[in-house]
Amino acid sequence: MHEIESIYAAFARRGQESYGEGVSLADHSIQCAAFAQRDGAAPALVAAALLHDIGHLLHDLPEDVADSGIDTQHEALGSVWLSQYFGLDVTEPVRLHVAAKRYLAATEAGYFDRLSDASRLSLRLQGGPMLDAQARAFEAQAFFAEAVQVRRWDEEGKIVGYVGADVASFDAVLRACLTPP
Repeated sequence: MHEIESIYAAFARRGQESYGEGVSLADHSIQCAAFAQRDGAAPALVAAALLHDIGHLLHDLPEDVADSGIDTQHEALGSVWLSQYFGLDVTEPVRLHVAAKRYLAATEAGYFDRLSDASRLSLRLQGGPMLDAQARAFEAQAFFAEAVQVRRWDEEGKIVGYVGADVASFDAVLRACLTPP
């Protein structure tokens, strides 16, 4: 299927790049998906965890773009690109995972303090912690809980030296989540 090969091609093209976290984008994505499976997540949420940062693999900006003060808006790019293959149960948690970081930074005591330096920098570029009204509006969105869960795996999936599967090991999950032609 062309859809899955396009995803694998994106990982092959830029997956070994870093994004300031000490692990490659591919390793980070694999860890997030593995943790989603560990926690018994539904296939669509495992796919969202695997693909939440695919926007970083699609743009042609340098890996240290955040150091230049630029927000790539990778969540929007990734969600739109994925929407040609997947439904909202995959694309919305991808689109909302940055908002979930902003939400958690505003509402969960100690969350900001646990963020890596790279996540703090990107948080600043992405608008910083939400205001109270923004947080309430975010809570009312469909896929709010799923986006927050993807965000938690996102924070967890930064283990240097983690030995896990490869992207292709999630092939069956991705295929199960494809939107019918």
